[in-house]
Amino acid sequence: MTQLCRHCAAPLSIRFLDLGFAPPSNAYLTPEDLQKPEVTFPLRLLACGTCRLVQTEDFAAADALFTEDYAYFSSTSQGWLDHAARYADMAIERFGLGPKSHVMEVASNDGYLLKNFVAKGIPCVGVEPTQSTADAARAQGIPVVQDFFGMELAATLDQADLIAGNNVYAHVPDINDFTAALKATLKPQGVITLEFPHLMQLVTLRQFDTVYHEHFSYLSLLAVDRIFAAAGLRIFDVEELPTHGGSLRIFGCHDTADHAQHGSVAALMERERANGMDGDDFYLAFQSQADDVKNDFLRFLLQAKAEGKSVAGYGAAAKGNTIMNYAGVRPDLLPFICDAAPAKIGKLMPGSHIPILAPAALRENRPDYLIILPWNIAAEVKTQCSDLAALGTRFVTAVPKLQVSE
Repeated sequence: MTQLCRHCAAPLSIRFLDLGFAPPSNAYLTPEDLQKPEVTFPLRLLACGTCRLVQTEDFAAADALFTEDYAYFSSTSQGWLDHAARYADMAIERFGLGPKSHVMEVASNDGYLLKNFVAKGIPCVGVEPTQSTADAARAQGIPVVQDFFGMELAATLDQADLIAGNNVYAHVPDINDFTAALKATLKPQGVITLEFPHLMQLVTLRQFDTVYHEHFSYLSLLAVDRIFAAAGLRIFDVEELPTHGGSLRIFGCHDTADHAQHGSVAALMERERANGMDGDDFYLAFQSQADDVKNDFLRFLLQAKAEGKSVAGYGAAAKGNTIMNYAGVRPDLLPFICDAAPAKIGKLMPGSHIPILAPAALRENRPDYLIILPWNIAAEVKTQCSDLAALGTRFVTAVPKLQVSE
C-alpha cells in the first residue's frame, strides 16, 4: 500500500533513507528491562515529489515516544541555555514584549527558555506533554499545560503575541493540525518562531544520525513555506543557525499581518533550489552517503579493538542511538557512555544496551579514544574534558566524516 504525504496527500514514491528497525531513540532501559522484549519500529524515510516534505514511512504513536519518564532535559547543555537566553533578549527587543504581552512555548520542556521571560516579568505559558520535564518547569514558577499541542488543545488556550517552538515542528505526526493550531492561538499581529534542523544541512553534511522516530518530518524552507501558506500563515523572515548541525529559525505571522517581508526568505529558497531540493536526485543520493559514514565509524571501532585501545563514549544522545543501532555497535566495541543528565545515568542505551555512566567514570577509566556522539556540542565537550586530552585521550566524531584529534 502506497503511503500518502502527511501534508499534501500525494503518493510517496521517493526513497530517501532506510535505517532498518530500531527502538525509539529516547527509550532508555533499566537493567530490569533487559529481561523483557524490546520493541522496535521501522526507521525509513520517504520524500514527497510534490511538496518536498521528507517524512517517516511509518510512525509510532506519539504517546509511545514521549512518556512520563522521557529523559531529554534541555537544560543539560549550557550552550543550549545560552542560545535560549539570546533568543529571549532578541524577541523581547524586536517585538516590544512587556508585562502586557503573552508568550507561549510549544514543547517547553524543563523551562530552559521561558524562565528568561519570567525573569523579565513577561507573562508566559508552556505546553509540554511529558510529566518529568513539565514538573521541572513548574518548579521554576512557569505555568505549564501538560498536553500535546494541536487544534483540540488550541480551543482552550489564550492567543499569544509570541509563539515559540524549538525543535518541535519535526516531532509532530500531524503537521497540518499542528500548524493550524499555531494560527488559531496567534494574535492578529503576533509572531511565530520555529527552529528546526535544516534538511539541506542534513544532506550536505551527511547527518543521517539526526534521523529517529521522534522526528516525523525533515524540513526545508521550500516545504515549510508551502505548509504555512496552506494554513493561512506567511513566513516573513528566516535565520540560519549553527545549532544541531545547522538549523533554521523561521518567523511567521498571519498572511494578513503587517510584518514586512524580508529578502532572506526568497534568497534561501533560491539556494535550496540551486542545491537541487526541488528535484528527485537530491533525495535519492542520500542512502549511499549515510552508509559511508556508518561504515567508517564501524571500521574505526573494530580497528581500535584489534589494537587493544580503550574506547568510551560521551553523550547518551538520540544521535548516538541512531548510528550505533544502524552500525550494530554493542558493548564489546563501546563499553560505556557517559552523560551528565541524572535521568539517564544508570540506564542503558536502547537497542545497543550500552551502560550509561556519570562523567566521573571517564577519569576513573581514562580511555584512549572518547567518541563524542552529540557532535553538535563537540566543542563544549572537548572543553569540559580538556584534562583527559592532556593525559592522552583523543576525541572522535563520526559525522560528517570520521575525525580523530591529534
